[in-house]
Amino acid sequence: MKVGVVGCGNISPVYLRVARQFPEIEILAVADAIPERAQERASQFGVPLVLSVEELIQHPEIEIVLNLTPPQAHAPLNKAALQAGKHVYCEKPFGIHRAEAREVLTLAEQRGLYIGCAPDTVLGAGIQTCLKLIRDGAIGEPVGASAFMLSAGHEHWHPNPEFFYQPGGGPMLDMGPYYITTLITLLGTVRRVAGMSRITRPTRVIRSEPKRGQVVSVQTPTHITGAMEFTNGAIATVTMSFDVWAHRLPCIEVYGTEGTLGVPDPNGFGGPVLLRTAGESEWREVALTHPYAEQYRSLGLAEMIRALQEGRPNRLNGQLAYHALDVMLAFNDSSVSGQHILLESTCTPPEPMPQAGL
Repeated sequence: MKVGVVGCGNISPVYLRVARQFPEIEILAVADAIPERAQERASQFGVPLVLSVEELIQHPEIEIVLNLTPPQAHAPLNKAALQAGKHVYCEKPFGIHRAEAREVLTLAEQRGLYIGCAPDTVLGAGIQTCLKLIRDGAIGEPVGASAFMLSAGHEHWHPNPEFFYQPGGGPMLDMGPYYITTLITLLGTVRRVAGMSRITRPTRVIRSEPKRGQVVSVQTPTHITGAMEFTNGAIATVTMSFDVWAHRLPCIEVYGTEGTLGVPDPNGFGGPVLLRTAGESEWREVALTHPYAEQYRSLGLAEMIRALQEGRPNRLNGQLAYHALDVMLAFNDSSVSGQHILLESTCTPPEPMPQAGL
């Protein structure tokens, strides 16, 4: 299917490069608020058309809009594309407020259009191997999990780190989608959330080029911790932070009645997958059971196209993306209110990927 890409920033090169590996995807056009950047990406990756955002959304040949804009623009652009009759695949997060994300879901349903949303790392070899192990009973009944994403912040490496400290950014909405979507994929839907959050420093100084020395005002929590209770009774501990210089914690572990599963970094597609069952004295690495262990961003877009052609729901659909957003926002809601947050949303967790690939 013919795809138009809106947003030619830091994440776009990997999408454009990997998309060429999937016969399902034909990149027809790119657009960006900075036209020179769109022209650069078109030249770099051989994209036929460079258009304005409005021209791309209205182009009669484009069937899907791939939305790679900053988080604040995700929901408005998704709505505009849907209103133009296009299917949409969006970078994470699905939105920065529940209300705007619900509007996107409602519009897609009314128009009979598909919505997809990153992260597609959950479709990769590492997480899919973990899902198979859990479904095969390798660790018995899941009891709980832990998830940690701890760093010193994006101002140390990202060329444009400002938006990571504005509403819609922060460690939960920026990196949380990888971790929360993985936990939903492995353990199912979430029933309630409890959390605490804080802004540790009111300003950040950019250490990366080309904006070294500029000061960023912090408008969103930078250290969030709490717990998730899943519908199946499992309980997960979660900490997401831009305030930690060093740690020795795992990315994700899942604890069961018969063993523990070491889940690989959910920001990647591969392993290692580690397993230690009752009675074993050492961890062992489990061979990956599924394809897509390398960098495969665009996999979710290709899977959505295949779902459209087969007439079935796509795995990374809007209901999943909204449930993940609902969970992530609930951590700060709980911190502000001092109460558990019962979630209003639910979803069907993604079905396992075929072991032979798409």
